[in-house]
Amino acid sequence: MTMEKRRGILERLNAGEVVVGDGGYVMQLERRGYVKAGHWTPEAAVEHPEAVRQLHREFLRAGANVMQTFTFYCSEDKLELSGNVTNITGTQINDAACNMAREVASEGDALVAGGVSQTPCYLQTHSEVEVKPIFKKQMDDFLKKDIDFFIAEFFEHVEEAAWAVEVLKASGKPVGATLCVSPHGDRAGIPPGECAVRLVKAGADIVGINCHLDPLTCVRTVKLMKEGLEKAGLKAHLMIQPLGFHTPECNIGGYLSLPEFPFALETRAMTRWDIQKYAREAYNAGIRYIGGCCGFEPYHIRAIAEELAAERGFLPPASEKHGLWGSALEMHTKPWVRARAQRDYWEKLLPASGRPKCPSMATPMDE
Repeated sequence: MTMEKRRGILERLNAGEVVVGDGGYVMQLERRGYVKAGHWTPEAAVEHPEAVRQLHREFLRAGANVMQTFTFYCSEDKLELSGNVTNITGTQINDAACNMAREVASEGDALVAGGVSQTPCYLQTHSEVEVKPIFKKQMDDFLKKDIDFFIAEFFEHVEEAAWAVEVLKASGKPVGATLCVSPHGDRAGIPPGECAVRLVKAGADIVGINCHLDPLTCVRTVKLMKEGLEKAGLKAHLMIQPLGFHTPECNIGGYLSLPEFPFALETRAMTRWDIQKYAREAYNAGIRYIGGCCGFEPYHIRAIAEELAAERGFLPPASEKHGLWGSALEMHTKPWVRARAQRDYWEKLLPASGRPKCPSMATPMDE
């Protein structure tokens, strides 16, 4: 019996399908005690594979179509800077992360994305000659494994992101590229529209935004990228993987400038209903790769899958016991709770913080 060939990321997006990305790994694993706060490097892929594997599995069950390798900040210069005293190499991490992502992806209709991110080397040297080999080394590790496409993510400078895309494109595999920038543009002041143009000209098949800011702000930024591509006569698929936190005060620096970062962000957590609104806004903006980054738990990914169930044609396994829009509450013993088993209730709810002396806004720190 021959195995059916997996449909690739571009095959799915070209057909107009919604691809649901997975959620955040680094912050969730830090909260569970597996990742070093502040450095956020992914040694846990080798040290605690059971923790990473479980998170992959929960995102898959929640409806994700993509398992992104847990390789954030996995360049040798970043590992060294972060005080990697265990002597775990980037190659070891890449190898373990790819194996786990493929193992779990094979349990459903999911693809594996090899992820690379910004490097300390770029900030220190701004040297294309020095930075590109770092991406090339990571790419070579991934190509030894059964990955389906690449994602260059979490770049504050489009110049570095474009270099990453140029390197990864040489693999012959599809490449997505996401920046962690605001509607103001990247750290060099390059507007989102121009950033998108530069990424596509570098070879990116999918462009968008990830991390640093809340979902609706990120949707605004992707819209600006889309406008820039249209003006330039260029085409690419659009992608978004924002924070799972409310960040209305933020601008260029994103949530790193909030006084609550990184240990008191729980008060800013998005509800599942916030995420359903985000999923609809993203879809209406023409974005078809919709996922999450830091703060996105599996139930947030489930909310995306539930909001776009009609467009996708199915619900994920994680919705079986949950019920859409709280319908599972219809069996509750308390009548006032049963009354909440409806969409109207949750869409109109203004959740309380439960913290009487907390300000509604914070003052972001100077960078």
